[in-house]
Amino acid sequence: MCVAVPARVVKVSGYSATVALEDLTWEVRLELLPTAGPGDMVLVHAGFAIEFVDEQEARRMLDLLEEVLGWENAAP
Repeated sequence: MCVAVPARVVKVSGYSATVALEDLTWEVRLELLPTAGPGDMVLVHAGFAIEFVDEQEARRMLDLLEEVLGWENAAP
């Protein structure tokens, strides 16, 4: 099963970005969202930011992941 998760862009360098979800940060590629910048919420799948999401949608997605996967305290 493939899962995409929302994360906040923290830093951008060319087509690479650092994104964060809670205390977890990781690097993703921005070829599909070249206009993404710090503060934007993006949906991340397979190492790529694939879609912009708003805060409300991100919270809804994280709530569903908490329910289905047992994740706790996940916040955008």
